[in-house]
Amino acid sequence: MTTVTDMVERARTSRVLDVPATVAALGSIASFVLRLAGAAGLDKGATYRLRLAVDELATNVVMHGYRGGDGRITVRGRSGPDGVQIVIEDSAPPFDPVEWREGPAPRGPPPVRRIGGLGIHLALTSVDEFGYAHRDGRNISTLTVKAEGTDRCPPRP
Repeated sequence: MTTVTDMVERARTSRVLDVPATVAALGSIASFVLRLAGAAGLDKGATYRLRLAVDELATNVVMHGYRGGDGRITVRGRSGPDGVQIVIEDSAPPFDPVEWREGPAPRGPPPVRRIGGLGIHLALTSVDEFGYAHRDGRNISTLTVKAEGTDRCPPRP
């Protein structure tokens, strides 16, 4: 018989997905995230926010980080009663998403504003916590969405 303690410990165990950095692999990443969200019991809104953020960052790695070249994306996930934490790692050139986030009010009309940044803004404001580091030649983005009953999407500076 599985006890609640066993289920919580299993949920806290990190899971890993390693995929080629291709558009075709984005579906596998989304499925991985949805499984973790389900294991944590996230509601539909929190699950959507997490999937949106991970999809945006993984797509940027594929399209802009590796620019269609060979590469891999490693996604690590941990879920538990307090929420889900996802770590996205890649060896594309260093890229800190926070530096490229465009604010919620686009600057100028579409023809003159800087291209890019709004998707990153959506990703970073969709999660409860975000962190970035570049270590040992790898970009490491950490995203956390908390379970229901916790502070959702606190305002960002």
